Amino acid sequence: MTTTRLEAFSDGVIAILITIMVLELKVPEGTEWHALAPLIPLFLTYLLSFVFLGIYWNNHHHLLHVCERVNGKVLWANLHLLFWLSLIPFVTGWMGENHFAPIPTAAYGVVLLLSAIAFTILVRTMIAAAGTGSRLEAIIGSDRKGNMSLLLYVIAIPLAFVQTGISHLIFVVVAAIWIVPDSRIESALQSGNLPSHRP
Repeated sequence: MTTTRLEAFSDGVIAILITIMVLELKVPEGTEWHALAPLIPLFLTYLLSFVFLGIYWNNHHHLLHVCERVNGKVLWANLHLLFWLSLIPFVTGWMGENHFAPIPTAAYGVVLLLSAIAFTILVRTMIAAAGTGSRLEAIIGSDRKGNMSLLLYVIAIPLAFVQTGISHLIFVVVAAIWIVPDSRIESALQSGNLPSHRP
């Protein structure tokens, strides 16, 4: 089956999540600049979460362009990813409203970790659906960048109870690693080394 509905549904869900997050930014009652000060932690958390959702949307989009086959397992793996992404607005608001307290920061890291695991499962499910020796498998390779991200999240979560600033820095580092779309897929798209068909 084609990826058209899968991509359209995923795009819609991510767009809704971004909308939900921005609605958490309440309009201040005052008219002076200092009235915005209480919103700074929530805005910074929103900005980071917006970047993460943008990264997932970008890489999901590229992934589907090189996906050779979609089956039921791929559909469920995609829903699994969307489930964890749907929790990002909640942990974003919790961490921002509580000024980056340890437990909300750790919860934010857990959701990011589980989202990354879900994306890895989606990629592996797509590779399995395409079959051994597929072009998608060759493009993804050993996925060192993905594995590094998982490791950084695992480090960041317990550090939230020691020094939340380090955890936040790690989250920013992971975002910086992925801010440019996956170079493996980008290279394949530019070179034209794409699947010859998308059944």
